[in-house]
Amino acid sequence: MTPLEKRKLATGVLFSSPWLIGLAVFLLYPLLAALYYSLCDYSVLLPPVFVGLDNYAELFGDALFWKSLWNTSFFALCSVGLSVVVALTLAIMLNSKVKGLSFYRTAFFLPSLMPLVAGSILWTSMYAGQGGIINALLADIGVTGPAWLSDPAWAKIAIVFMAVWGAGNSMVIFLAGLQDVPTSLYEASIIDGASWLQRLLHVTLPMISPVIYFNVVMGIIGGFQAFAQAMIMTSSTGAPEQSTLFYVLQLYNVGFMDMRMGYASAMAWVLFVIILGLTFAATQLSKRWVTYDR
Repeated sequence: MTPLEKRKLATGVLFSSPWLIGLAVFLLYPLLAALYYSLCDYSVLLPPVFVGLDNYAELFGDALFWKSLWNTSFFALCSVGLSVVVALTLAIMLNSKVKGLSFYRTAFFLPSLMPLVAGSILWTSMYAGQGGIINALLADIGVTGPAWLSDPAWAKIAIVFMAVWGAGNSMVIFLAGLQDVPTSLYEASIIDGASWLQRLLHVTLPMISPVIYFNVVMGIIGGFQAFAQAMIMTSSTGAPEQSTLFYVLQLYNVGFMDMRMGYASAMAWVLFVIILGLTFAATQLSKRWVTYDR
């Protein structure tokens, strides 16, 4: 390298150093430390003791691990599926020219801006068996509402409904994708006699398939990291009957309540592998249905 190239490299590294230091301190070190602690018996109060793969062996034999993984998988699958459908439907409706369009866009987007803790408290009061607005509205039409957060059969579904309520972010992304679809394609399909449904299936969805893929992947990542909703709306134990014991909630209990940081680190790495595997699978499957043609 010439002296000039060396000076340019040094200058580039100098300007990049805050980001490089932040990456090392706040990402790389915690990752490597968690990997090491996952191989140790570590309680924070005492020095870690290396135990090899004992934490992982205990993990896969732990009934609460499988219970929390099932609860989280159910929540992620249902919340992502419903959120994508609802957000896409709203985006298609808002992409049309109707009166008061700006108001409707704002109204549907606002719930996603509410802080998660405040939203959880709000929905807890709405789900209340006595005096809750949801059961009161159901009673007005002659339907007896369930004990949402007290019934194991309905508790996870109640949290899913809350997740769908905050689908405004996905709606905005879908709306941006819809507005980027060339109008010439719609005009050509209309000339060919395509119906509204045919235009949706053969023009709209293929053209916004990258946006659908992005929202699905981000939804999966967020769904498997669900924590605050269950913690606030039910309890740290995942009541009732551990039906809302999500994976990260169980990780929190193990790490901060039982002070088993080594075991919690093993859970964190298993979660990382699960999310990585699902993201990789979604990426591989996307090659069959995602198109980037314009």
